Amino acid sequence: MQVLKNQSVEPIQGRKKVKYTDMGNIKEIMCIEKLNVNGFPIKKISKNEYVILETGEIKEYSFHAENRVQNKEALRRTFKKIRELINTNFIGAKNELAFTITYKENMIDPKQLYKDFEKFIKRLRYKYPDIDYMSVVEPQGRGAWHCHVLLRFNNLEKVYIPNKEVAELWGHGFVNVKAISKDVDNLGAYLSAYLGYVEIDNNLNELVSLGVVKPGQTFKIKEVEVNGKQKKFIKGGRLHLYPVGMNIYRCSRGIKPPKVTYMPYDEVKKIVGAVTPDYSTKIKIFDDNGKEINSITYENYNMKRVNNK
Repeated sequence: MQVLKNQSVEPIQGRKKVKYTDMGNIKEIMCIEKLNVNGFPIKKISKNEYVILETGEIKEYSFHAENRVQNKEALRRTFKKIRELINTNFIGAKNELAFTITYKENMIDPKQLYKDFEKFIKRLRYKYPDIDYMSVVEPQGRGAWHCHVLLRFNNLEKVYIPNKEVAELWGHGFVNVKAISKDVDNLGAYLSAYLGYVEIDNNLNELVSLGVVKPGQTFKIKEVEVNGKQKKFIKGGRLHLYPVGMNIYRCSRGIKPPKVTYMPYDEVKKIVGAVTPDYSTKIKIFDDNGKEINSITYENYNMKRVNNK
């Protein structure tokens, strides 16, 4: 099977059934061209098997990923879910903060990181009882880990906590506390994009020595504007540093998933209004003989941009 992305996007037919994901300011439409009565073509039934819903035929997965780079589809789903959870639960309000917590030493044990983080959250909740959080771990090339944390203080209208106070609660190294910028209108994309990227300075040899880039490796470069400056990143360059089976993110019970409904496309358009999507793409799926067997169209709407126009 072959998958080709970023194909020319044709308009979705009005009565076509679509999946509508409501994340607050961000709305996403997904349309599968050939949709069976059960909704989606396949369903995972075990670690090793999936069922083709249209025929009932049970198949085995062709391989198990030995690392996260091999299993790109699983990583894509994970980072997509991270973006959705962030956009659904955090909007850059005055009662929200972003923490980055690191270790003084080269701490390379992710299990220890989670143990330390759980103790940190308990100490934080002792001082600020009504909080919800989402944490995402990020690996460095030298093997060390640090953690990004988004927090919402539910019983406060506005919050400020100095770095020193958070560092004392953490107790293992350095912290960086920031208010979430209200100017960022797609917080999930803004924060999650860097988890798999590696910033490029002028010294690629250092990235090779750290194991981030392999000698002779080819990679895609993505330019991103950060604080008004254009920076270059290796797209997906950090993905191989995540161990197989590791939980990349965790969140508290108060973090809610986006609202997902299935309805005709023209009904969704009544909700988002007569505006063009901020982003759209089409994925075509071919069988081993090169015959197109399905296609998936995505549309993304940023209502914050629409309301600011």
